[in-house]
Amino acid sequence: MHIMEGYLPLFWCIIWFVISIIVVAFGIYQIKKIVDETPESKALIAVSGAFMFVLSSLKLPSVTGSCSHPCGNGLGAALFGPAVTAVLATIVLLFQAILLAHGGLTTLGANIFSMGIVGPFIAWIVYKALTKANISSTIAIFFAAFLGDLLTYVATSFQLALAFPSPNFGTALTNFLIIFAVTQIPLAVGEGILTVIIWDRLKAYKPKLLAKLDALAPNES
Repeated sequence: MHIMEGYLPLFWCIIWFVISIIVVAFGIYQIKKIVDETPESKALIAVSGAFMFVLSSLKLPSVTGSCSHPCGNGLGAALFGPAVTAVLATIVLLFQAILLAHGGLTTLGANIFSMGIVGPFIAWIVYKALTKANISSTIAIFFAAFLGDLLTYVATSFQLALAFPSPNFGTALTNFLIIFAVTQIPLAVGEGILTVIIWDRLKAYKPKLLAKLDALAPNES
């Protein structure tokens, strides 16, 4: 993550693109709905996208044809849900592929699926489950960001193992996961801490907006 340009077979490029475009299309609808209902959330949507862009640009070499880096997808998922985050990830990945040679256009669908769909979906589930249990949103956002990051890389490992199942899928998946874990676990911890810092600033300066977006625990609203 990101998977580099030209690395995946065409078949898998098409499969991941088709899956991703469906979620992104729904996310565009969700953004329009959120902006219509809460116009003041526009800036926060932009901040969530910028946060993702900056963090996911900090890359380290990892598995051949890929890299390790923070993802920044937990913040947007907690605030607006996974479909909106998929749209933000699409914009981020497109700019990075064109301007930074980070990722690629042929692998755009695959990268959206891991960083824009799987990671945010897990982050959203974790965040909602913890806040509904009346656990502090600060604690919830840490685990959302931490697990959203890790599951992004589990998804990437799964994609690479499907494309290159040598000597078999199970062995390939295990190998990819082990290699990624060396760099990704400490990165995920760091991302969780940084997301908490941003979140606490939002709680301090925009509590009414967070409450309006139903992004706080019941005892914090």
